[in-house]
Amino acid sequence: MQFDLWITLVLAGIAISVSPGAGAVVSMNYGLKYGLKKSYATIFGLQLGLLAQTFIVVIGLGALIIKSVLLFNIIKYVGVIYLVYLGLSKIFEKVEINEEIEKIDKYNMKKAFLTATLINLTNPKATIFLVAFIPQFLNPNESLWIQFIIISITLCVIDIIVMTGYSSLASKLRFLVKDAKAMKIQNRVTGAFLLIAALFVSTTKKV
Repeated sequence: MQFDLWITLVLAGIAISVSPGAGAVVSMNYGLKYGLKKSYATIFGLQLGLLAQTFIVVIGLGALIIKSVLLFNIIKYVGVIYLVYLGLSKIFEKVEINEEIEKIDKYNMKKAFLTATLINLTNPKATIFLVAFIPQFLNPNESLWIQFIIISITLCVIDIIVMTGYSSLASKLRFLVKDAKAMKIQNRVTGAFLLIAALFVSTTKKV
């Protein structure tokens, strides 16, 4: 891949990652409740979902999903249902004021990782975007796999940096978790954004 083309990829990747979405909401939520260090399970879970989506595009399933109404709708509505579940769970979550040690004990790294992975993995907009986006940076005269590796690493590194920024910003507001009213508001705002993300995903159409 030529350097100028890679720079274009980097700029596009930054614009994509900075755009608010379900991944950013979840990263900020974990940063707010548990701090930056513990939010990395969520951040790396998002990257696994992104890598899986990229792999789907690599093997050509992305094009198949766009052509198949049934398969497209299955993936779309699985993602919508999951985001709605997460959103409603946050809105109706029981607020408890815990000591720091108790809060840390309740943290579940595996759950955080899997939740974030599923959020990216079940997002059809990501598949549609990657199918339309990645080919723009491919050179048919060069190794296809090497190009996909470069693109995948570039996008994931950018997303890790951006999501770290979101989580770090949110972690500065951790004092709010000691206030029951503030926690309730935060849960409802997080839930509302997840429901909005679900709405946007549900309006995705085949291109």
